[in-house]
Amino acid sequence: MAQTEPNAPIVAAPATEAAEPKRRSPIPLIILAIVLIAGSIYGWNRYQYAKAHEDTDDAQVEGDVYPILPRVGGPVLEVKVQDNQVVKKGDVLVTLDQADYQQRVNAAEAALAAANAQVVAARAQVATAQATVRTAQTTIGVSEASRERLEKDLKRSDKLRKDDIIPQSEYDAVQANLKTTLAQRATATDQVSVARQQVLAAEQQIVVAQAVVKQRQTDLDNAKLQLSYTTLTASGDGIVSRKNVQPGQVVMPGQQLMGLVASGNTWIVANFKETQLEDMKVGQKVKIEVDAYPKEDFEGHIESLSAATGARFALLPPDNASGNFVKVTQRVPVKIVLDKVDANHPLRAGMSVKATVSTK
Repeated sequence: MAQTEPNAPIVAAPATEAAEPKRRSPIPLIILAIVLIAGSIYGWNRYQYAKAHEDTDDAQVEGDVYPILPRVGGPVLEVKVQDNQVVKKGDVLVTLDQADYQQRVNAAEAALAAANAQVVAARAQVATAQATVRTAQTTIGVSEASRERLEKDLKRSDKLRKDDIIPQSEYDAVQANLKTTLAQRATATDQVSVARQQVLAAEQQIVVAQAVVKQRQTDLDNAKLQLSYTTLTASGDGIVSRKNVQPGQVVMPGQQLMGLVASGNTWIVANFKETQLEDMKVGQKVKIEVDAYPKEDFEGHIESLSAATGARFALLPPDNASGNFVKVTQRVPVKIVLDKVDANHPLRAGMSVKATVSTK
């Protein structure tokens, strides 16, 4: 068996070739570049969109709410509607007890009839006074004729008496008759004057009686008006809400019994910051997103902008002239109306919305 030499050098095995370095995949860089480009495009589009649009979520749906208030007081006889009931204009909502008001109508009708009777009586007095005037004037005419006849008789009697043809007694009788006739004429003249005054007084009584008739007619109309107020009707089409009245309840004038929300008239009030109003004008298009219908888009336009900020209408408006002044960005109410009403997605007063205005 062959042995190796003890001091023989060890020959190393030849080294293998160094491994080649791995090349990195370009896909991550491509993805990163695409993301950066897409992000830049999206950011630029958002920047351009923001320059041409103003939006706010401080907005809500508004609608006409008519309070149902009685104009007269009394016990409630019947309530004909329930909460959330749809009613039409003129529908009866509540009726009050009419007994007291009907009694007032009856009393006013009786007073009017009495006043009309007074007018008839005053006109009869005028006719009577006018008849007295005519009678007195006739008496004057008769007296005048008698005076002329007696004056002629007196002239003849005077000549006959001078010739002593008639006795003194007959002559005195003619003179007495003439004086009596003259007195009758004077009396008749006074009667005419008095009768004419009576005519004027009676005509004034007619005027007074007619004025009383007008007053009584006014009282009757007012009583009938008060009677009509015992029936409360809907002032427009809408939905009954917050009914707060029951049969038998005694109500007072001005007490709110219920509310009537107009069913076909709603709009949006969006409170934009004052810094958003620079390019905002009436008529601009508005995109509306309603929280109740997240999958539906509504379109509208600006109808008007408020002339004052919302803070000016607060119960205690700010007074920057007193105390420490802190500048706060104010909001201005903007009224937005829908271009089209969607009957399948009705807007109810108080709903929250987001409004986006296209300013350019």
